[in-house]
Amino acid sequence: MRDDNPVMTHYAPRWNHNIHFHRVVLDAIPGDAVSALDVGTGDGLLAADLRTVMTDVTGVDIDAQVLARAEAEHSGIAWVKGDVMSLDFGRSFDVVASVATIHHLPNLAAALVRLADLTSPGGVLVIVGLARADSLGDHLQGLVGAMQHQWHSRTKKFWEHSAPTVWPPPQTYREIRDCAAEVLPGAAWRRFPMWRYALIWHKPIEGDFPATH
Repeated sequence: MRDDNPVMTHYAPRWNHNIHFHRVVLDAIPGDAVSALDVGTGDGLLAADLRTVMTDVTGVDIDAQVLARAEAEHSGIAWVKGDVMSLDFGRSFDVVASVATIHHLPNLAAALVRLADLTSPGGVLVIVGLARADSLGDHLQGLVGAMQHQWHSRTKKFWEHSAPTVWPPPQTYREIRDCAAEVLPGAAWRRFPMWRYALIWHKPIEGDFPATH
């Protein structure tokens, strides 16, 4: 894990749920990482944060217009239009990150396999995603999240992203956790209020990973 603590000022004082969890991605970056892929980059804010600690950053999205806006605002990043599930990047990345994107992809297991395949051996895959509540614990977390949302929205400048929304998400927290345990052995799971979870998986330097589906 990196010891440095980059200050995110290039788009301050904007805040929303996704920006709030960029720190989860940044804190997971290995100290020797030099390249990153931001999957579903949208307005490019996560890619811009990654660019503060790495010089080789790529952002991919299917929306050409949003990519054009991202390119106009953020420099030093390679912007790629297309579907991450089928694009040939011709390489892998030390960090593959996805914030609030994976629930837009049609098949969860296939998406996890694909993102793991794009991760370099010794690198890290970090997914911050949304899921559907199906337990008492999930609903209680949602109540805490609602209070946190009210606090942050009142004390910060809430910024509405331009990406399409999918609500409710197709999978439950339980389904995502179980799928990740099968496809990405050893992945760390964390549940957050404000309707987010995190999966962090370190790709082994040697071995046949991820599992084939």
